[in-house]
Amino acid sequence: MIVGVGVDLVEITRFERSLTRTPRLVTRLFAPAERPLAARSLAARFAAKEALIKALGGSDNVHWTEIEIVPEPSGRPRFALSGTTAAEIERRGITALHVSMSHDGGLATAYVIAEAES
Repeated sequence: MIVGVGVDLVEITRFERSLTRTPRLVTRLFAPAERPLAARSLAARFAAKEALIKALGGSDNVHWTEIEIVPEPSGRPRFALSGTTAAEIERRGITALHVSMSHDGGLATAYVIAEAES
């Protein structure tokens, strides 16, 4: 059963300016393995994290660096959650998270669907 849907859209140039203006945002928003990625990939991951928070209905007990987007061997993105964020997802009874990300034309977008047992 779908318990939440989230979407987010990020202007890549604006996001890149924010990272340049405030370099510590990278360490506050991204897991260590994500940090070396290009700005367009970071923007898509930021959108995915925002979309996850929207699908959850809020950010209580959810921490940015505990949400990592990793590719499956096929290239399909998936969430790798840790710490209190993983515990919160489990506490809410969420059994599956689906994420889709894209970037084109100066924009990055992401959709997230959260599922739980009925």
